[in-house]
Amino acid sequence: MKESTISNRLHRFVSSMLDSVMEEEKVSANSHPGKELRKIKHERPKRREFFFYTQLLNNDTLEVVGHLADISSGGFKLDSQNPIPINKEIRFIMNLASSIANKSFMEFTARSRWCKVDPLDPFSYNVGFQLVSISPEDLEIFNRMMEKYGRDPINGKFTLRNSNKW
Repeated sequence: MKESTISNRLHRFVSSMLDSVMEEEKVSANSHPGKELRKIKHERPKRREFFFYTQLLNNDTLEVVGHLADISSGGFKLDSQNPIPINKEIRFIMNLASSIANKSFMEFTARSRWCKVDPLDPFSYNVGFQLVSISPEDLEIFNRMMEKYGRDPINGKFTLRNSNKW
């Protein structure tokens, strides 16, 4: 009788261990811990709509590339009249207001990361840029501009009332 009791206990123990392992596999399959890790690694800086009209010029040609539409600590979005190829590096020059800095302009380099036709104006383009090279003093000015003239998006939904195009 003792032998059957031990085998029953062993059977219950092994069954409960297998059940718990199966539960852990179900939980891990549903939660995707790797996906959570990827979210943490690739979290983008917070974007802010930029409502102070600021043109950016190509430093080499002095032509207007576009004007700022939104801004973050790592880059910005331009509204442009021309499409810009992806991964193109441009040396920009930006005129500065006296309320932001004690100099009249700053220079920096940014790389285009994406380009899309504007949803409201099919003759304009929205272009995303990533900052590549900027001096620490100019980055401080850039962040000051973001704080002073940037605002948090009202919501994620696009409406004509919230658009800066109308």
